[in-house]
Amino acid sequence: MNILVIDDETSIADLIEIYLQNESYHVYKYSHAKDLLKDLDTLSIDLAILDVMMPDIDGFSLCQKIREKYSFPIIFVTAKIEEMDKIRGLMLGADDYLTKPFQPLELVARVKAQLRRYKEYNKQNQEDENIIDFREIVMNYETHEFFFHDEKVDLTPIEFEILWTLCKNRGKVVRTDELFFDVWKEKYYEKDNNTVMVHIRHLREKMKDTNNRHQKYIQTVWGVGYKIEK
Repeated sequence: MNILVIDDETSIADLIEIYLQNESYHVYKYSHAKDLLKDLDTLSIDLAILDVMMPDIDGFSLCQKIREKYSFPIIFVTAKIEEMDKIRGLMLGADDYLTKPFQPLELVARVKAQLRRYKEYNKQNQEDENIIDFREIVMNYETHEFFFHDEKVDLTPIEFEILWTLCKNRGKVVRTDELFFDVWKEKYYEKDNNTVMVHIRHLREKMKDTNNRHQKYIQTVWGVGYKIEK
């Protein structure tokens, strides 16, 4: 696994690196936040260890920048010992906060604990990818079951795939050609528009969403495709 260490105190960064390498972790080591931000998108990071008092961008601001795109665990290791600093760090998205001076073995233990939690969190999220649950719609991709307002509704495999695709992209317009390719796995031609329209109509009937003016669930975006709002 890859651990990011950013600290302008070379001796501390080197010490952390040694202990992490002894546990077979690969370490990316930086002393300036700006240098890291240039490389961040090219690195594969599983956990970050940040100092707060940096010479260019402070650790709190760096944590915010990282959290704009990444969810890997972040541990602050810093000389800022005030309780409000710890609270601020955690509120900005850090997962743990360790004050200097610290025991390297304690840091390693915290790294392992955060990685275990993150791995379990990702596993849970992966399992949840088979479930859609929003706005009275519950779908289970593994069992191909669809519940609407707590009642099971039978869908054909094609109807299920159409609704699943729209729900997975909720809030966005799914173009008719994209929908056709995703569901039928074939290239879309203009004649296929009627095929999609018929299945959409059947779905609306089963969901009692047949008011042509104001569809509550499956909305037609004329000349483009279909969407389901969030």
